[in-house]
Amino acid sequence: MNLVERALETAGRVRPDAGAAVLLRETSEVVLRWANSTMTTNGATTDRTLGLVLLVPLAGGGTGAGVVRVSAPDSLLAGGAEADARLTDAVRAAVRAAEDSGASRDAAELPPPTGPADPFDVPAAETSVGVFGDLAAALGDSFGTDRSAGFADHHVTTTWLATSAGVRRCWTEPAGAVEVNLKDPSSGSSVWGGTSTRDFADVDLPAILGDLRGRLAWGRRRIALDPGRYETILPPSAVSDFMIYLAWSMGGRPAQEGRSALSRAGGTRVGEQLTTLPLTLAGDPDAPGFPTLRYEPVLATTSSGDEVSVFDNGASTRRVEWLRDGAVAELAYPRAAAAEYGARFAPPSDNLLLTGGSDASLSDLVATTRRGLLLTCLWYMREVDPETMLLTGLTRDGVYLVEDGEVVGEVNNFRFNESPLDLVRRATEAGATERTLPREWKDWFTRVAMPPLRIPDFNMSSVSQAS
Repeated sequence: MNLVERALETAGRVRPDAGAAVLLRETSEVVLRWANSTMTTNGATTDRTLGLVLLVPLAGGGTGAGVVRVSAPDSLLAGGAEADARLTDAVRAAVRAAEDSGASRDAAELPPPTGPADPFDVPAAETSVGVFGDLAAALGDSFGTDRSAGFADHHVTTTWLATSAGVRRCWTEPAGAVEVNLKDPSSGSSVWGGTSTRDFADVDLPAILGDLRGRLAWGRRRIALDPGRYETILPPSAVSDFMIYLAWSMGGRPAQEGRSALSRAGGTRVGEQLTTLPLTLAGDPDAPGFPTLRYEPVLATTSSGDEVSVFDNGASTRRVEWLRDGAVAELAYPRAAAAEYGARFAPPSDNLLLTGGSDASLSDLVATTRRGLLLTCLWYMREVDPETMLLTGLTRDGVYLVEDGEVVGEVNNFRFNESPLDLVRRATEAGATERTLPREWKDWFTRVAMPPLRIPDFNMSSVSQAS
């Protein structure tokens, strides 16, 4: 019997009247780092964690939730008396945590199984440094030409989920990304680019480097600009950093309770038309047109909050349209909150797509700009005002002046103040949606496809000396 089944059996033995969800995740990861056009680091790691969720009926009424997460070395996986004792201790700790937590507001019966049960006695998938073979060769070829620094990561996570309601699911999610900085010592200019990937087979590093070299050439002419509101072209990467924050802010309960920018007098902003552009912002586990952005089929979590609940372990994920045709369409609700507010269960998504623009590329938007800025990426974004979703941050690694459809030089960096909601409201043009890599949030979110946007009055609030 595998570890997940043994843990679930232990939970049933220790506390037969409790619901239980057992979540085992094993991640195999390899990394590659370089600086000053020299390889500096490579490594491979494996992490395996067992999560125990006990949902315990309380003497005073209601159900308490207790969670314990423990590392799961091979000895725990192999079983035996010592491993059984560790499992029993962990389950008892989860029961105590549930009893001490008080009745949970998000309590609900665990979801029944949907879809076929997956085989459980399967080994975890692994990655290896071999995945970087073509990337390393292309980097080696470039080191004689470029002053380059960067980082590549590939990880494969295998998840096993079993619940006392009968759910038995197992799935594997590969993910990775490469990001590159090039610098021109003669001008002081630097540029950043990269891409996300599932297996690095689709990473075209020479194409990325070719694009970055072109931008470095723009930096040979430096232009000083004052702060102000500028017509600005946002590339897909910068758009993704704003839209990810918007998606993370779509909690239904905070909106219902007047605690978010999605609140308004007497309710929420669901149904409010933000723009006449037919933009749809969605998370979709099946991601039509973008199979490499697919993610887990059922919800699996060891934490609860306004958007997610441990009581929903095993519930099917689904397409959720946060915006539909330019209007606020759905907010994120665990099942209990959805029932409380008469809404539909809407789990947070692990990918994000903004669609509804034209077929225009980033270059097409630049070519039709009389005078404006091309902002390549964002950095150090922080929230200023949750009531308006106002964010501040810095531009970095290339802001360029566009005149009569041509980039004419690089300008100084700025601090900006903008709200993702207001950007959607004010956007006058959206181009073609493409897979991209966020700069600011890439450590947490990489499954993204976005279009470039034209903002007529992007707020560059002050000049930044950051470089």
